[in-house]
Order: sequence, then structure tokens, then C-alpha cells
Amino acid sequence: MPHEIFGTRIVAAPMAGGTSTPAFVRAVHDAGGLGFLAAGYKSVDAMQAEIRSARSSGTRFGMNVFVPDPAQLPPSADVQAQLEDYRARLRADALRYGVEVPPLRLDDDDHWRGKIDALLADPVELVSFAFGLPGSDVVRALQRSGSAVLATVTTVAEAREAAEQGVDAVVVQHGSAGGHSAAFLPGAAVSESSHSSGHDDGQPGTTAELLARVRAAVGLPLLAAGGVMDRAGLEEVLAAGAEAAQLGTAFLRTHESGARQLHKDALASPHFTQTRLTRAFTGRPARALVNEFVRDHPEAPEAYPAVHHLTAPLRAAAAAAGDAERLNLWAGTGWQRARAGSVAEVMAGLLD
Repeated sequence: MPHEIFGTRIVAAPMAGGTSTPAFVRAVHDAGGLGFLAAGYKSVDAMQAEIRSARSSGTRFGMNVFVPDPAQLPPSADVQAQLEDYRARLRADALRYGVEVPPLRLDDDDHWRGKIDALLADPVELVSFAFGLPGSDVVRALQRSGSAVLATVTTVAEAREAAEQGVDAVVVQHGSAGGHSAAFLPGAAVSESSHSSGHDDGQPGTTAELLARVRAAVGLPLLAAGGVMDRAGLEEVLAAGAEAAQLGTAFLRTHESGARQLHKDALASPHFTQTRLTRAFTGRPARALVNEFVRDHPEAPEAYPAVHHLTAPLRAAAAAAGDAERLNLWAGTGWQRARAGSVAEVMAGLLD
């Protein structure tokens, strides 16, 4: 039986940037899964509007929140110098589309306090965190308000720290997962040179192997994230100790996904043959299809979200121009098995 926290074996990952819409989360719910909305990059008002929309449709859902890194608010003088150098290098990309590279923005905490206050005032059933831990005080406050709290981790050490803060469950993210790595402890960051094999520094070779290690270290319900694309992958992580699997890339091409059509088409294109972890788009390692922008900027500074703000106009212009070579095409290592069709069809292939 599925664990009571999740109520299902399939959880749709929170995919920030417009992919995890209320309509997408509702489709996942209607098909027997559990979806997470993504608060990342949104204002407090926008987050609250999505909560109201999901509730009005009778959808069961969770909300994911990015934890800001105090070391980046602001970055050190050395990192700021690296950012200025990167900003200068991005001007050639900007010229392609007639846009400007913006000035550095060094104060963005993604409306952290406002989002936590809003979730305490109007609780949702599940709140998950990525890019760090919220602190024991926030965990306890959310739990007192009626929310179950999940933390996203990438190593045994991170899982132990999450357990010490009193979270209710842990999302175990392997380096094979698409999009941003949630790593937050020193030494946990995955290697940018890693590619479609999914073998990353500091992690075992598979999601199931990482899960087994975390299962031996903490006695919490576990969600497996990374590389699960089909029934066989699901059964493998369940056998390794997960109560459910969290899938993102497997849902990207669905009709209900809010991902750009350009992104969906790229996932099906034979032109793209590899994924890589790259800081080029946001300053935080994220697994993406290897395109020209990834190849052109292998040495982007480790500075999130400052790099995100630098490249935002370029990515928007690339999307408007239909240029997949300069767009952040997030994808896990199993991207070639992502199916077009409805969420219900993808879910049926996983659960039947």
C-alpha cells in the first residue's frame, strides 16, 4: 500500500518556470498521482493564486519552496567579480537577439519570508523544500499549522541533517534527475562534467543505490527522484526502499505540462544526444540537454540566482525566436523515453 503521506506511488515533481501549473497538477491527481506546485520564481501573490486555483478544482497537491542560500545574499567579492566577467561574456549571446544583459542582481531571496508566512497563514497539506533546509523552527511551525514537511536531499549527510530538523519525509534526488540539483552541503554538489550516464561525484551510480544508503541512515518515508521513466524504474526504486517515486522528465512532453512546446519538441529531437549538469543558465548545477549555450559556457560561476537573472532575457528571447540552442532544456538522463500524450496515459503506463 502507498504510504499515507503520499497516498500514491507516483508524485509529479515541482517544476518551476511554468511547467507545474494547477491544470497539470489536477491532471496528475485525476490520474491517481500527487502533484506539487512550484513557488520558485513566483511572487507571494502568484503562489497564493495557484493554491486557490488547485483547491477550487478539488485537487490534492503540495507546494515546493526554494530555500535561499545566505552565502549568496550577497555573494562574496570574488564571486561578484566572476559574475561581472560572465556578464561581459554573455553580451555576444545578447547581440543575437538585440537584448541587453541586465545589471547584477544580488539580493533575490525568492520572497522567502513572505512565502513561509503565507503558507503558515493558509496551510497546504504538503510543503517540500529544495536547495537547502528551512530550519527546525520553520519545520515545526508548518507542522503545527497542519502541513507535512518534506526536504530534498542528494546525499546521506544531507538526509541526516534533514532528519535532525524534524521533517516528515525526504525526497532523495539522484544526479540523473533533470533540472536543478538540490545539493546544499559542501561536497555534495554534483560534477558539471557528468553526462547522460548519470554517474556523479559524491553519489552512487543509480537512484536505487542512493536510496538504499539513505534508507539505512534515516527512518523516514522516502521519495525517489532521478531517472524513473517507466514501470521497471518505479519497481526498482520501490524495492530499494522508496515509498513512492517523484517524476519530472517523464511528464514534460504531456499535453497538460506547462513546458514550452520548443522544450517538448527538443526532448523528442534526434539532434540532442546528451544531457549534462551545467551552471550556464542559473549558476546552480542543473541537468539539461547539451546545446550550443551549454557548450559555449562550461565555466559559469557558482552563483544562484544571480546567473539566473543575467540569462533571463537571453532565454526569453531564444524562446521567442524558437531557438532551442540557447534555451535551458532541462532533462533527466532518461529523456529519450519521455512520451507525448496525456498525463493519464503516462500514469497508466506506470501504474497498470
